[in-house]
Amino acid sequence: MPSSSASTTDAAKSAAASGGVQSLERAFDLLERMADAGGEVGLSELSASSGLPLPTIHRLMRTLVACGYVRQQSNRRYALGPRLIRLGESASRLLGTWARPYLARLVEETGETANMALLDGDEIVYVAQVPSKHSMRMFTEVGRRVLPHSTGVGKALLAHAPAEEVRALLARTGMPAATEKTITTPEGFLAALEVVRSSGYAVDDNEQEIGVRCLAVPVPDSPTAAAISISGPAGRVTEEATEKIVPVLLEVARDLAEALANTSPQS
Repeated sequence: MPSSSASTTDAAKSAAASGGVQSLERAFDLLERMADAGGEVGLSELSASSGLPLPTIHRLMRTLVACGYVRQQSNRRYALGPRLIRLGESASRLLGTWARPYLARLVEETGETANMALLDGDEIVYVAQVPSKHSMRMFTEVGRRVLPHSTGVGKALLAHAPAEEVRALLARTGMPAATEKTITTPEGFLAALEVVRSSGYAVDDNEQEIGVRCLAVPVPDSPTAAAISISGPAGRVTEEATEKIVPVLLEVARDLAEALANTSPQS
């Protein structure tokens, strides 16, 4: 696996080769490293992970602070700034707009309501939905926030996270029971994530709402952690139906991932 320093150098060379601005490339790289570190870091940590010298990082961070995208804490560490919230909210809405044709395809091919959700902090937020054409159908309003432990999309998004990170998230959120089928222990949830990893898809079997089954898969290599799902009455989303629906979910997730990867402007 290449070192962070090598990755930064490669990114800078890529920016230069494409006519980009190296300082912008570095600034965005630092913001992403801050997000990966939980949103707050020290300059020495950024230097160690990025391979950039401290004076360069200090200069870039000073600019980001002046623009409101980073703020300096009283302990002299740096945290992601509030101006990023507006950008993130707009990007989430746009991501949902891009996803809608793919969700419509899911509805067409499976007959069930299709959703797209993101992991936002410790919560799942639904950013797009296309409803089923059935008179009896599931409906989750866009913008709704739920805890990950009781949802298929939550399992899909956390399946490959380190166990200690999952335990820490569950400790922060708690594991309240939405129904009698909700998983309410960290051990039970980690065991469910193991099943997701081995099968390639996640199931919410009456765990968020009695009478409702949901099947979910992550969107591979998405710019932000995202998952798509279908949900419907348990009487329609049966084990037999699952065998037919999961391959469609996986194919649509791959196609959506490819579309998201190609949304950057071409030179």
